Amino acid sequence: MAIASFAESGADLQLTGITKRFPGFTAIEELDLTIPAGSFFALLGPSGCGKTTTLRLVAGLEEPTAGQILIGGKDVTSTKPFQRPVNTVFQSYALFPHMTILENVAFGLRRRKLGDPVGKAHEALKLVELDHLASRRPAQLSGGQQQRVALARAIVNRPALLLLDEPLGALDLKLRRQMQLELKTIQTEVGLTFLHVTHDQEEAMTMADTVAVMNKGKIEQMGAPEELYELPRTAFVANFLGQSNLFTGEVVASGPDHIAVDVAGVPIVVPRTRAQRHAGEIAIGVRPEKVSLLTSAPLPESGRNVLGPGRVTDVSFSGVSTQYLVDVPGVGELVVFAQNMVFGPVVQVGASVWISWNADHGFGLDDDPGVVPRFVPDASTESIAIQRRIALEEELEQA
Repeated sequence: MAIASFAESGADLQLTGITKRFPGFTAIEELDLTIPAGSFFALLGPSGCGKTTTLRLVAGLEEPTAGQILIGGKDVTSTKPFQRPVNTVFQSYALFPHMTILENVAFGLRRRKLGDPVGKAHEALKLVELDHLASRRPAQLSGGQQQRVALARAIVNRPALLLLDEPLGALDLKLRRQMQLELKTIQTEVGLTFLHVTHDQEEAMTMADTVAVMNKGKIEQMGAPEELYELPRTAFVANFLGQSNLFTGEVVASGPDHIAVDVAGVPIVVPRTRAQRHAGEIAIGVRPEKVSLLTSAPLPESGRNVLGPGRVTDVSFSGVSTQYLVDVPGVGELVVFAQNMVFGPVVQVGASVWISWNADHGFGLDDDPGVVPRFVPDASTESIAIQRRIALEEELEQA
């Protein structure tokens, strides 16, 4: 049986009607997704949402219950993993400890009997800036360096599609941020298609051209990182991709440019173009960093929303900013992020404050306002059993 030929450039990926059912549990349901060739695409979501199952289906490690998988226009739904122009970088680097770094990277080329494996391995190591360590063994490298070797070993084969399964999860914060930038640079240089699966929102927004937020086996919203963050369509996206202050209320005024929503007797203005619904009872929101904290009641100002007075219930220092929790009667607890421009918090717990924001920074959701959904971790026994089985299979495959 022929081994897949590897590409000089990325290929597009198309999933059509993909469904994956396990006994007593549906991981993915009627998933349609197209990833353009040469793009950096992130599949983002919490544990149990189906993102890792999607990656395993693309890699050929799982078979779909229904649907088609096409890579570069070719149907690979029934082909074996080694027949697909795909490589995977896992969170665990799975390097051969008895081989040098150069031998690790050249291993796949030699196995496929491709020409000049050593020269190509050196090129791949230069790309990740580790060629000077080619003679070392994995145990002599740091975690970040081992991750780069695993990446070099994957891209040296020139796969049309590179799958990244939580590849930076084992790194510390500083190394993770450094690798995020390096991965994006490498993807741009080699021109391959990257599919990155992660639960880390910052990671997805830093690296990806397009992000798809996945929830319970379906894509909740897809678009450019800035679009998803600034204009979430559902409460799930608004709360999973960062934090949001969400309100529900009746639309009490509607104009060509804005709508006004009654929130505890206060008309809150939202741009019409930033709202999914424009009549009846709707859900609206604003990001915590868009909100200002005021110690006295502000004068009415066109284009600004004000709620208060409220009482500060918690103050949390987080380095670049301070988080304030403010309990506003009739509204609930709101979150405010204030950049640390001075030493110490601006107000203390128990202080009476008002919160204000530019009306143009608000957004309206498409959710039914009666029950604004919040993320509930999927801790069902079926889900836990499946995740454990997947982990065991990966360990066996890497052994």
